[in-house]
Amino acid sequence: MYCLSTLSLCSGRVRFSPPPRSAATKRRRLQIRAMRAVVQRVASASVEVEGRTVSEIGPGLLVLVGIHDSDTDSDADYICRKVLNMRLFTNESTGRGWDQNVMQKNYGVLLVSQFTLYGILKGNKPDFHVAMPPQKAKPFYESLVERFRKTYSPDAVKDGIFGAMMKVNLVNDGPVTMQLDSLQSTRNAETTAEEPGKSGK
Repeated sequence: MYCLSTLSLCSGRVRFSPPPRSAATKRRRLQIRAMRAVVQRVASASVEVEGRTVSEIGPGLLVLVGIHDSDTDSDADYICRKVLNMRLFTNESTGRGWDQNVMQKNYGVLLVSQFTLYGILKGNKPDFHVAMPPQKAKPFYESLVERFRKTYSPDAVKDGIFGAMMKVNLVNDGPVTMQLDSLQSTRNAETTAEEPGKSGK
């Protein structure tokens, strides 16, 4: 179905345009299909499970990771590269803020799987159907942790316990909190990928 938008009497041509999209169509197009990371610059952070501290870091980054059901290795690559290269720290030598990444500072990274980042409210109740199911998400998340460790340092990268009821303690430094989504359009828009360990512009 088309609606008449412009009529040119001189040329005898009629130009048609499609009808405006419905609100439901726009909402479907706006649905996020990507890995999501909430990155917090911290003075310290730790994870407790059943009253026991299972992981902790000093200064560095606490990264909450939400895995979408459609995520692939390219999404994991994007999140790993971006998190490790985000310039969220001050260069003490020059005094310049927002100048160094976590690897340049030799700080820690604490990864925590959090499927609730893909919660969608239906009425007042959250629904998590777009998050990757636990059976698939567990090995995928473990491969993401390993990717961080290989790119940075096995000793510097910590994580929680997948699927456990965790208490996450942190001292947000700033506060500084950033959200990353590994959108396909974002990846395609980048003409040159940053190399791990080097700061982007």
